[in-house]
Amino acid sequence: MDRDEVLAAVAAWIWTPDEAERVETEEYLLTRNPGWFQHPLTLHWLRPRRPWREVLEEVLEQATLLGGGTLDWHHRLDAPPEVEQHLRAVLSARLHETLDVFARSLEAPGDQLSSPAPPEGVELRWVDDVERLREADAVGAAVFGDDPLPSETLERHAAVAVRDLRVGRAARVVAYADGEPVGTSGVTSRGSAAGLWGGSVVEHARGRGIYRAMLEARLAWAAGHGMRLALVKGRVETSGPILRRSGFAEFGQERAWLVAVDGS
Repeated sequence: MDRDEVLAAVAAWIWTPDEAERVETEEYLLTRNPGWFQHPLTLHWLRPRRPWREVLEEVLEQATLLGGGTLDWHHRLDAPPEVEQHLRAVLSARLHETLDVFARSLEAPGDQLSSPAPPEGVELRWVDDVERLREADAVGAAVFGDDPLPSETLERHAAVAVRDLRVGRAARVVAYADGEPVGTSGVTSRGSAAGLWGGSVVEHARGRGIYRAMLEARLAWAAGHGMRLALVKGRVETSGPILRRSGFAEFGQERAWLVAVDGS
């Protein structure tokens, strides 16, 4: 894998909900996400062209205008390293999450990647209707601490998910253990790269190979839809070791910080 290609794909990997309020410039992207997010106020990336302290102050001012509260500050691979020290020392930021950034080639020799059978008692199903999405959303909310989607929003998102699955733009899988929905994860096409996201398994079902089964299913789906590279950001404590054993190479770490911002 070419490192520059991987880093460019990682830098381009940005997702924001359609319902979010956005403040976007050539130097940063800030959103106020819907209320079902655990931390709705989010800084997605920071790429200063001016002195970084000046841009940082502008971000905080805009965050205040968006209502303030707790700002989920994503420190990505291409952000100035000095910013993290400032977040800790000056803004009393609290480390929220540490993610390893991984990539794996999907151009395996011979046949395309195939998805092995899931562990005994486990079934994988793609999200293809609103009820399946409801189950996936409930699992993700339980693991990540978000609130479940409101019914109207769920129906709208389900329509998008069904359309994306049909045209090969994105897919989401739900894992069932003995009939109970216990895991979910997604994959989205980003040109020649596949972004893997939202991998989660409820605590009482971990250790059964469910995350690995969902991972392999998504890799096979991405390869089958012509993608050459898979990207994923794995939590250091949980999915990181599984991804390493699955042939992913690490390209750095990203961290999320929680910063208190006064409201307007």
